[in-house]
Amino acid sequence: MAERTQERERDRERERERDRALPRIRLDQPRIRRPRLLPEYDPEAFGRLSERIARFLGTGRFIVWMTVIIIAWVVWNIAAPSPLKFDEYPFIFLTLMLSLQASYAAPLILLAQNRQDDRDRVNLEQDRKQNERSIADTEYLTREIAALRMGLGEVATRDWMRSELQDLLKELEHREGERRDLFPGDHAHGSDVPDR
Repeated sequence: MAERTQERERDRERERERDRALPRIRLDQPRIRRPRLLPEYDPEAFGRLSERIARFLGTGRFIVWMTVIIIAWVVWNIAAPSPLKFDEYPFIFLTLMLSLQASYAAPLILLAQNRQDDRDRVNLEQDRKQNERSIADTEYLTREIAALRMGLGEVATRDWMRSELQDLLKELEHREGERRDLFPGDHAHGSDVPDR
């Protein structure tokens, strides 16, 4: 029994030492930032810069400037005096510079395309939701118009009322005519008072 108690005490002491060695993590306080080996940058700003570069690389102006620089490079290294030449005939340095430019241009163009794909995906999702809302609205309006048409089928229109009144008037005139035929003397005197 005493051995177990001593063993528990040793375990508790080890836990206390470990707790003292490790900083206590508190959720109510911000974490202390560790120093980073890599420089920090704003991904959004870098993405915008890559899009601007990719847009420039896709223009005729870039091709013209690149052609002018390469021609000037080659002409200078062929026609200049030997001590002023910095890249002799096989133009190794020019090849290296073009490779360097291509190795940076390709990832920048891919980054710009990925950002454009993300924007297109968001726009496509918004368009899809808008189309769904438009379809739902159109279906609702179609149902409402159908209900109105069904309701109007039961409503008396002006033309129908006019034709019904004309029919009633004709029927009254016809009955009045029949009454005159049955009692010809009623209307001969023009008196409203009946005879006694």
